[in-house]
Amino acid sequence: MAAFVAGLVRIDVTLPAIGHLGSALVAVVFLYGPVLVAWRRHEDLLDYGFTTDPVAKNLRFVAVALVVILPVFLVVYLGFYEIVCATRAIKALAPPGTCAGWDGINVELPDLGWTFAEFCAVQLVVVALPEELFFRGCLHRLLEQRFPPARRWLGGGIGLALVLSSAAFALVHLPKNGDPRALATFFPGLLFGWMRSATGSIAPSVAVHAASNIWVRMLDLTFLR
Repeated sequence: MAAFVAGLVRIDVTLPAIGHLGSALVAVVFLYGPVLVAWRRHEDLLDYGFTTDPVAKNLRFVAVALVVILPVFLVVYLGFYEIVCATRAIKALAPPGTCAGWDGINVELPDLGWTFAEFCAVQLVVVALPEELFFRGCLHRLLEQRFPPARRWLGGGIGLALVLSSAAFALVHLPKNGDPRALATFFPGLLFGWMRSATGSIAPSVAVHAASNIWVRMLDLTFLR
């Protein structure tokens, strides 16, 4: 799967109303792959968590996750650039070119417009939804059937299935730029998989996934000039 995704994302063609063709094709694969699996298994996408129910529980999970994650990530983000960009020996740990735009912890609110709104929509519909349907809705569910959770916490399964689905999620993020830092997506993958297992829905992981990506973009626009 990682090799297939690597081939698709390298289709470096940009089209009007579609954007990067390779990334759009990856989203199509992630979106329709579970449809094909469900059809072959005589199942429904509802079985793969393609539902907003239970709404109240999903909203609680999203609210708690964002209240915890976003502030913690802000502190880690600022600490990372403040330390790495000021230390020549480890400057290479930062993404290429980012330290040139780092001017310390000086807040300068960006001028958000249509481009940012479009970015938010893409993160929700083209990135988070297809990835969560594939990795959490389909893959994680099938893995939990094969490897039942060793234990549960607040209803969410913790075991081999969670680790394997998160590892696959991380590996698929590696081919686009070949940057090993992409493997860090393994850790949010654990959270997303646990939420899907706890609620039976991919809605919380879709919301938190998209919100996290948007938050990173907001921080880049605010601090990397």
